[in-house]
Amino acid sequence: MNAPESLPQPTDAAGAGDGAPASGDTPFVRPTVIQLSIKEKGALYAAYIPMFTEGGIFVPSTKNYRLGQDVYVLLTLPEDLQRYPIAGKVAWITPAHATGARTQGIGIRFPNDEKSMLLKKRIEEILGAHLGSDRATQTV
Repeated sequence: MNAPESLPQPTDAAGAGDGAPASGDTPFVRPTVIQLSIKEKGALYAAYIPMFTEGGIFVPSTKNYRLGQDVYVLLTLPEDLQRYPIAGKVAWITPAHATGARTQGIGIRFPNDEKSMLLKKRIEEILGAHLGSDRATQTV
């Protein structure tokens, strides 16, 4: 996607931080909550990660994340009023000033569960024939 204004813009609803200890002296760290609303098919195509068996989504972000970090994404898709909750993990990080003019952000891998498989199916229904496109994306 060439136009930066058409990229989905996430909202960090409740950042990670220390909470009550889960047990003993180990603090409980809540996953970061990100609200991501994708309004156009082109933006969904650019953000979708079909190479993950369970599916995944790219989230533009300038915040610091680490690989394997738990994140909770509330995803809204084009042509769909429902918000899809995803308890995923950071699977890759695109740093600032990445080659190829890639947008800084993170790739979220969906969990291996039935809800994620249904979400992947819904995304692929929306994208339809766009899935076979050679257009550049924000993903690998």
